Amino acid sequence: MQEVQNIRAPGWQRVVADLAGSVPDDRVYLLRLMATLGQVTGASQGVLFAMQAGSGEAPTPEVVPLQVWPLPGSLLDATGKLGVPIEQATDPSRLDPKLIDRLKDVLSAARACAGDKQLRVFGMEDAGFYDAASSGKQFIIAVPVPAGQPHESAGLPPRAIITLLVDGRSKQALQSQLALIELMAGYAYGHEAQQSLRRAKQAGASIDLAARLLAAINAAEGFRACAMQLANDLCRLLSADRVSVGWLDGSPATWQGRTIPGATLKLSRRPIALRAISDTEHIDRRMELCRVIEGVMDECLDQEQTVLFPQPIAGAGGDTVLSQTIVHAHRELARNDANKSVASFPLRIVTSKGERFAGVVTVEASGEAGGAKKPGTAGLDPQMVELVQATLDLIAPVLAVRASDDRTLPQRALDSSLRAAAWAVGPRHTVWKVAGIATMVATAVLFVGKTTYRVGAPMQMVAQERRTLVAAVEGQLLRIGDGVESGARVEAGQLLAQMDTRELLLQLAEQQARLSQFDKQADDALKRGDAAEAAETRYKADEARARVGLLQRQVEKSTIRAPIAGTIISGDIKDKVGATVKSGESLFEVADLSSVVVRARVSDRDIAFIEVGQTGQVSPKSDPSLAVPFRVVRITPLAQAADGENTFEVVGALDGAALKEAEASVPQAGNLFLVNQEGQAKFDTQRRTFAWIISRRVIDQLKIWLWW
Repeated sequence: MQEVQNIRAPGWQRVVADLAGSVPDDRVYLLRLMATLGQVTGASQGVLFAMQAGSGEAPTPEVVPLQVWPLPGSLLDATGKLGVPIEQATDPSRLDPKLIDRLKDVLSAARACAGDKQLRVFGMEDAGFYDAASSGKQFIIAVPVPAGQPHESAGLPPRAIITLLVDGRSKQALQSQLALIELMAGYAYGHEAQQSLRRAKQAGASIDLAARLLAAINAAEGFRACAMQLANDLCRLLSADRVSVGWLDGSPATWQGRTIPGATLKLSRRPIALRAISDTEHIDRRMELCRVIEGVMDECLDQEQTVLFPQPIAGAGGDTVLSQTIVHAHRELARNDANKSVASFPLRIVTSKGERFAGVVTVEASGEAGGAKKPGTAGLDPQMVELVQATLDLIAPVLAVRASDDRTLPQRALDSSLRAAAWAVGPRHTVWKVAGIATMVATAVLFVGKTTYRVGAPMQMVAQERRTLVAAVEGQLLRIGDGVESGARVEAGQLLAQMDTRELLLQLAEQQARLSQFDKQADDALKRGDAAEAAETRYKADEARARVGLLQRQVEKSTIRAPIAGTIISGDIKDKVGATVKSGESLFEVADLSSVVVRARVSDRDIAFIEVGQTGQVSPKSDPSLAVPFRVVRITPLAQAADGENTFEVVGALDGAALKEAEASVPQAGNLFLVNQEGQAKFDTQRRTFAWIISRRVIDQLKIWLWW
């Protein structure tokens, strides 16, 4: 009978605790497993090999030595614990091959074990290396560390290979040790299960936290409100002192990016802007605190990773990545409180082209140095930092969508255009490529494409037949005709106004009496034979007769009638009835509006392009979109000075059919072509290239200046 009391010895309890304990890093666990196996088996040396995927002509996995046991003194601190980052301790490039005893034999044993994934024992003799337990002086035990869960490990390559160099012993003792080694190697399944459980818990916690934050964000209106809601809710959920949200200015296409292998994304970062601080309504970025927080966010973006201050302890069981970050700005933010911890989390958005950073969330919390929590505080330790970063990774795409929707329409249109252009010409140098293509197309259109050169000139609509009626004599305006006013339609011969003729009639009667008297005196003188008196009297009679004719003409002109059928375009004289009007004073202006012509003032620089019979279009100022064709009928060959330049008068006739068509399609078109209506006339000349049209005036001016 054998006593089994020693199974619960303190040494075995420590072994079980080391192998079953939770270790966040797989590399730390593998080093611990190698050390435990070496101590239990009494090995003189252990070597940890990593599995490296094969490539090229060697598709099978290859083994790479990572570290030896006992660990070299350069990796240990004063207490005998690992004193360097785990990345450095397991870097194969830092391992000196001379530290491995029997390197060739150990590599062969590791390769053989990796091939069949079985625990192997190799004996060594002077005759050579063979696969069997023998009575030699030393053995090499190759231990495969399984990957995945028990039901998955059969189809997966080993996670690692551990070789142990042990002294020779009996076959029975060796079999007992192999059974114990297999038992301890099986603890790797427990470690894998703990890692899976930890990841599942962390994912569940981050999803739960993200769901609560997303629910609050979606209820906010506008990106600024979303950022404020995120800062307030995250501060409350983490029991933090202050939470700040920063966002990169510009469109998503200009955000800082980290290239994924095989992608071509390479962007420079824009300055970050502080958008929200928890429990703060208004933010003044000129304040010193805001500038310090933005400096903290810039420090996080420059490193493209999470930053925690105070930094966690490096080495076994610690977070090596967080321990190696630069924290100058974070230390400056926490300088007034020795117990304050500051963490900055980049807002990452993963796309098919790479990983982009849209902003940063900075959390400030009170806690003991080293991550110990105070009651009711956030306790920013590496585990909490990892949880918050996973949560923000879920929230960042939603914030990016809200920020994009909050931009102005021109900004969104520009961003969409850039994406479309990147799809068409490629993601690199998109703007330059599009600009080059546009320049080539524009050059071709300018020098090859032709269009009708159109000369523009101000124009005025005038009536083709127009009459001005004035007062023939000075006198009193007795009355005006019925319905006579500006805009009234009149017929030829219609009474427009009547002057008072009573005084003229009296003068006419007097002159007629004098005429009769002089005629009688002339006849009497002839009867007496006095020729001289008869001639003098006849002269006076002729004078009286002329005055009678003049007075009769004035009486006739005192009745003013329309000379043509048309419209009174000026002459509202109702207020002058009973008043005296002077001779020659304008009373009415009558025009035939059924026939209007275009009178354009063409500059002397363009008159050479105008010819009789040429066509064009006129557009009134009241409706520039309306264009009615016309034809040039007359060019006045005399220039007139107007508005600082010489102009020639060009008269054109409107196309009646086109005008009627315009009046039918646009009811008010008929009112747009009234007398004295102004607008713009365009004359159709020769067909010219766009380059000639654009540069003509410049070239002409240069010819004048340079005497070409």
